[in-house]
Amino acid sequence: MISENYKICTRCIMDTSDPEIYFDENGVCNHCHRYDDLYESRTVKPEERVTALSKLVSDIKKAGNGKEYDCIIGVSGGVDSTYVALLTKELGLNPLAVHFDNGWNSELAVKNIEKILDVLKIDLYTYVIDWDLFRDIQIAFLKSSTPDGEIPTDHAINALLFKEAEKRGIRYVINGMNFATESMAVRMWSYGHSDFKYIRNIYRKFGNNLDLKKYPHFSLLGLFKYTFINRIKVVSILNYIGYDREKVMSILKDKLDWKYYGGKHYESVYTRFYQGYFLPVKFNIDKRRGHLSDLIQNKQISREDALSAIAEKPYNDESLLKEDIDFMMKKLGLKEDTFQKILKEPPGTFLNFRNSEKQITFLKNIVNDLRKRRIISK
Repeated sequence: MISENYKICTRCIMDTSDPEIYFDENGVCNHCHRYDDLYESRTVKPEERVTALSKLVSDIKKAGNGKEYDCIIGVSGGVDSTYVALLTKELGLNPLAVHFDNGWNSELAVKNIEKILDVLKIDLYTYVIDWDLFRDIQIAFLKSSTPDGEIPTDHAINALLFKEAEKRGIRYVINGMNFATESMAVRMWSYGHSDFKYIRNIYRKFGNNLDLKKYPHFSLLGLFKYTFINRIKVVSILNYIGYDREKVMSILKDKLDWKYYGGKHYESVYTRFYQGYFLPVKFNIDKRRGHLSDLIQNKQISREDALSAIAEKPYNDESLLKEDIDFMMKKLGLKEDTFQKILKEPPGTFLNFRNSEKQITFLKNIVNDLRKRRIISK
């Protein structure tokens, strides 16, 4: 049943499922205005791409001269990270691929990773997280009743890339973030990618006090060290090209025999369950709405087609949904009544816990300003 206060943007398909959304006099939402404000500073103009990319590659090679690898890339088997792997090799770079194994890889994702790295001749370092600890962290986040259950994975991946770059003396980390398909930022849908204080507070309240030193993480002070002392630069290389997701998927299939897994970030079984079932059922959050809105902004899909897509169920296959829920409960060791209790707990947000949101927002604003001034990379 749709609330009488329900409202949807007239330009994208973001709606009042984001409790902080607001609209201008034309019904255009704040997310659209944010996109317009940041687009030029986050992407390279078509006429400048060749020069900008050439300079970036030259800088990376120079910084990596005499070293085994000149950059680090994260790999998950998904579209974005796979294309980064292909692109870096085609540009003549020599990356080390780093994979964070949190125990939830789909078989297809594993096969994708093995296949593409073998074809591209890229070395792989895999970090396998202590499962007992990570399982406990994931359960803690489910019990916290916040929509941030995937933050422990996202934070650990970033921490691992920084740690490996520091250990190996590598100056560049190249990630798969791209403004074309990932510009949306809804803090009430997902918060904490850089906030270990928040992660630690939730774990202390709902976890079993296992040793968090085994969990890859970084503090704001650590982030300062990586950035200004180790001089590690994080580059979103896909912002230097014209990134069209559908075209890229076709390229990956043709060149690497890469296989699609059915949804954005669905290379992880947990992500498929979490975004396809848990978030919509418990929080009325459908992250496809944000992903599709990004594609509308980037003119890769029409608003009409996006509305048709969002009208479909996240899980079209009911048997797969049951299979994923059963697998999730068995792997985490949750009983049915415990899981149902988690689902019925009143939804909360990161604001219910200790966090560093004010400091992180301040730093993000500085970074965005420096990008606009062309002082730091895209």
